[in-house]
Amino acid sequence: MEEKGVTTYNLIAQHGINPRTVNNLKHNRGITVYTLERLCEILHCTPNDIIEFTH
Repeated sequence: MEEKGVTTYNLIAQHGINPRTVNNLKHNRGITVYTLERLCEILHCTPNDIIEFTH
């Protein structure tokens, strides 16, 4: 988000992302696939740029 100049305020105010969802992102909690898709659209990236699978 920093590289793209998108703040959490932008996600909430300009893109309609729920504040609870932003909180989940900040605390590494689960998000929906729909939210992941929206973030990719906003940030012009792919899911691999946002998430990382660990064991």
